[in-house]
Amino acid sequence: MISLEEESNEINEVGLQESHNGSKENDDNNITNLNEDLAILKEELLAARKSSDNNLNKLKYMMAEFDNYRKQMEKQIDSKIESGKAELLLRFLSLRDDYLRALEMAKQSKSEAVVIEGLEGILKNFDSLLKSEGVMEIETIGTPFDPNVHDVIGFSHEEEVQENIITKEIRRGYMLYNKVLRPSLVLISRKIVTNTANDTQKIEKEAEN
Repeated sequence: MISLEEESNEINEVGLQESHNGSKENDDNNITNLNEDLAILKEELLAARKSSDNNLNKLKYMMAEFDNYRKQMEKQIDSKIESGKAELLLRFLSLRDDYLRALEMAKQSKSEAVVIEGLEGILKNFDSLLKSEGVMEIETIGTPFDPNVHDVIGFSHEEEVQENIITKEIRRGYMLYNKVLRPSLVLISRKIVTNTANDTQKIEKEAEN
C-alpha cells in the first residue's frame, strides 16, 4: 500500500509538473504575442516612415515652387521698375533735346557770354544726372553702322569714306544698362556707282555725231 505521505508527494509532483507546463505555455504565448506586436509595430513604423518621406518630398516641392514664384515676381517687379525708369529718362532726354536747341539758338543770337556759360553749366548738370542713372551715349560719327543701336534716316556720298560709316548724327542715342534706351538717328556713307561701259558708249556716240 502507498502511504499517505507518498501519495501526497506524488500529488505535489503532479501539481508542480502541471504548473511548470502551464507556465511554459504562458511564456510561449507571451513570446508569440510579443512577436506579433513587434511585427505590427514594424509595419506601422514603415508606413509612418513612408508617409513622412512623402510629406517631406511634398514640402520640398512646395518650397521649390515658392522659390521659383518669388524669383519670377522679383523679375517682374525689377522689369516694371526698369520700364518705369526708362520712360522717365526718355522724358528727360526729350527735355535735354529741347534745352540743347534753346542753347544753340542763344549762341546763334549772340547772347551774353554769362548767359551762355550759365546755360552750359545747367546742361553739364543735366548730363551728370543722366550718367549717374546709368545713361550712356551711343558712339556714332566715324563708327560702322550698327542696326542694333543706330537708325538710318539718310545717306551721304563721300568718296574718301568707306561704306556704312556714320558721317553725321541727327539725334543722339543712349544706352541704359547695356540696353538701348533711344537709338541714334544717323546718316551713313554710300559710294556713287557709275556704269563705265555705258559712259564709254555714250562718249563714242557723241564723237560719231
